[in-house]
Amino acid sequence: MATKASDEKYLGAELHLPLSPDGQVTAYVWPVRIFPSEKWERNVGGPTIGVQVCNEEILRWDCHEEQGHWHGGGYDRLMPPDRTIRPFPKEAETVQAQLDWAFQQIDERCKELLEEAEHGPAAQSLDPSLVKAAISGLRAHLDKEGDLRSKAIQDNLISA
Repeated sequence: MATKASDEKYLGAELHLPLSPDGQVTAYVWPVRIFPSEKWERNVGGPTIGVQVCNEEILRWDCHEEQGHWHGGGYDRLMPPDRTIRPFPKEAETVQAQLDWAFQQIDERCKELLEEAEHGPAAQSLDPSLVKAAISGLRAHLDKEGDLRSKAIQDNLISA
């Protein structure tokens, strides 16, 4: 299961889908993950997507608009998480653009990113058809869950 901190809140159902035939490499999505940010001095949040190997979180994309970022190199292993933060590209400013970019990274670069995080065997086990099916399934799940981020902003759970 993806790393959850005690001071975080979650909206919507979490979903995990396999990226490898043995199910040891998975992708997941939390429709909305809310957490207090010292940097932003407020609660931030939005959809979070990640890739795990044997239940160890390796890659994570926090699609939170202005506060959005992603984690590479081995999220769980390189604690604290700040050590793994990477910015989204400048053109990925909205939640939707960040989601699209994250899914593109999983589709096109997951193998490379897992190898960078020293998970070579996991990278070799990726099945391209499962990767595409997982991305499609995660997108459909987010669509089914609806715009929970806007609801969280409306309910003052996230400060916009």
